[in-house]
Amino acid sequence: MINKFRNIKLDEFIIMPNHIHGIIFINIVGATLCGRPDLMDRQYQNTGQPRRVAPTLGDIMDWFKTMTTNDYISCVKKYDWPRFNSKLWQRNYYEHIIRNETELNKMREYIINNPLHWETDENYREN
Repeated sequence: MINKFRNIKLDEFIIMPNHIHGIIFINIVGATLCGRPDLMDRQYQNTGQPRRVAPTLGDIMDWFKTMTTNDYISCVKKYDWPRFNSKLWQRNYYEHIIRNETELNKMREYIINNPLHWETDENYREN
């Protein structure tokens, strides 16, 4: 993911049996618009709309879900992994903007301790 999006940093994360928790830092300082620094001064181009600094969290999540789904399908074919009948990922994702260091530390602690509470998690399924 970091090779694809050079202005992000993956912080604490955990992969659970049927979901993932993680913290992603997106650095927009010094980011370019559409990959072109020369467009930074021109906010409106052709469409009359401001150009967006990419990537957004949505861009990152879309790419991650697409790549992991493609890898899974490849392994189903190559290694006879079990097929999934519907979608591998839910349609959307949950997000929370971390506004200060206290929140950041609480979120890190939640992620680290999440496996300890797996059996009481609403997403827990015994099989």
